[in-house]
Amino acid sequence: MNKSLNAWAALAVLTWTTVVQAAGLTPLEQRWVEGMSPVIQQARSSGLPLDVVVQPQDAPDAAPLALGYLNGRCKLVLSLRGNPEGQATLDRIPAGLTDSALELMAAHELGHCRRYLDGVWYGLPAGFSADRAPAGLSPELERAYLSMKSTRREEGYGDLVALAWTLQRHPAQYATLHAWLVEERTRDRLPGSHHDTLAWLQLAGNPKSLSGSVSMFEAAAQVWAKGLGDEE
Repeated sequence: MNKSLNAWAALAVLTWTTVVQAAGLTPLEQRWVEGMSPVIQQARSSGLPLDVVVQPQDAPDAAPLALGYLNGRCKLVLSLRGNPEGQATLDRIPAGLTDSALELMAAHELGHCRRYLDGVWYGLPAGFSADRAPAGLSPELERAYLSMKSTRREEGYGDLVALAWTLQRHPAQYATLHAWLVEERTRDRLPGSHHDTLAWLQLAGNPKSLSGSVSMFEAAAQVWAKGLGDEE
């Protein structure tokens, strides 16, 4: 999920070493950080400009984990204080798979990071036409509609990167984590809305669809393009 950068002056930006050692983190924040650590370490070792951000204030309506982009760097943002969804998300993860699911969620955000760094956020591959809004919408609603469509595509790509990471790192858990992700995307689903990524998740039901590529980003991009024509 993309994170608005408007209020970032209030956030604490931490290096990875600081996050691991920070005595000021809550137990819930520490649990999320520990679970995501393999993804963060891999991102750092591959040269991705990634910072970890922990919101120090209560954020009851925020996504527990989000991705922002500022001054050429990706910001992995945790908003867990005063936010019941932080623990609720962990409670919905299948038993014994908490670490793997947290990795999956962090890898999803790395998908967003890669798109930002490549300068293609909201962009379409060659051969695909730009979205058109339904006739009769006001200019404001037209902008909102087109933004929703673009966000949905980016969420679909992020989910595929997450699954590609899972296939590479935890292949025996792929089917269970894929089913969990489908369940998460089905909860309170509004067809066609920002997080309705089922068109891409269905294509990734067979793990072979994401195999055969060294890069999880490349593997995701191939399946993502196949789903663009079906995401209506």
